[in-house]
Amino acid sequence: MHGQFRNPIPGDATDPESLTALLEQYLLWMETHHYAQGTVAIRRITLAKFLRWCHERSVTQAREVTREMVERYQRHLFHYRKRNGEQLAVSSQAHWLTALRSWFSWMARQRLIDADPAREMQLPREEKRLPRHALSQSEAEAVLAQADPGTPFGLRNRAILETLYSTGLRREEVLALQLADLDRERSTVLVRRGKGNKDRFVPIGARAVAWIEKYLVEARPALLGGVFTPNLFVTRTGRRLTPNQLSATVRDYLEQAGVAKQGACHLFRHTAATLMLEGGADVRYIQAMLGHVSLATTQIYTHVTIAKLREVHERTHPARLYRGPGERAEHLDMPAQSRSPENLAERTGQWPEDSTDDPDDDNAATACVV
Repeated sequence: MHGQFRNPIPGDATDPESLTALLEQYLLWMETHHYAQGTVAIRRITLAKFLRWCHERSVTQAREVTREMVERYQRHLFHYRKRNGEQLAVSSQAHWLTALRSWFSWMARQRLIDADPAREMQLPREEKRLPRHALSQSEAEAVLAQADPGTPFGLRNRAILETLYSTGLRREEVLALQLADLDRERSTVLVRRGKGNKDRFVPIGARAVAWIEKYLVEARPALLGGVFTPNLFVTRTGRRLTPNQLSATVRDYLEQAGVAKQGACHLFRHTAATLMLEGGADVRYIQAMLGHVSLATTQIYTHVTIAKLREVHERTHPARLYRGPGERAEHLDMPAQSRSPENLAERTGQWPEDSTDDPDDDNAATACVV
């Protein structure tokens, strides 16, 4: 696998104690333990950057790397600037350092080094960022309508967009779908070796299935031109689309629809999760659909379902009883005794929905917000 990369790992791989040789061993170990190819490829690129940094400082042996050096490298990443002058994102810094820590931990477990110089390294605290954008239902429909089903490519693209929107699959997961992965009777698609190298079944809506079936009958045979391939979505030569091709296509449709939100395929993933949560779906079901290992990853979407939060706010906040500027809420002019929940309910016909049996009950308040 390693030969496919243009930039080889710097250093002398013939020296068994060199950083270069140990990195090659580590990557081979990851492959033999069935890590995803994408994970191995990213680790190779990320750790090769560390090796280049070490070689610039004449450090080539694993035993020469100290805890102080690791801390210096962490500061280097903090001060590093990309070509456009921007700082590395905190998440990128944490990703590079996590790879470094995993590698040295592996060397220590394999007894290839006496001490792990990265064992006590503390990763930078990542910001809790919300997904920047999600489409509204009307925006999503407008984007879908941009694909022209009167042409083979337009019909294929409409089927892809419907799949993205219905399932919330990642870009690579959609492109990797095969004919046998679509179960029309059960309305599911099988995601093979998704993130974390795990398979999962994901529900797909009837409308998306209908568009896929139309594509299979009217467009896919013309695109294949007699070539056989198990891939569900294909190019004019019968090959699988590339990720960049699909992203460029989706961005074009967003622009044509007048949607000025950043993103492409992943935008539909955010949209599927957000709209389903706003529709009342349990976050644990969203977790299973998206293929998140941790529920915490999925819960970020609970912060962007503002429609539900606004609904709860209007239903429970006491200021809902104000009629408009300059007018006081009726119950504020009542005598204290009349402002009791019982009397207020009798006069207004409404029981205050924001009241609880125990005003100090944090669980009751939390349940109301959720």
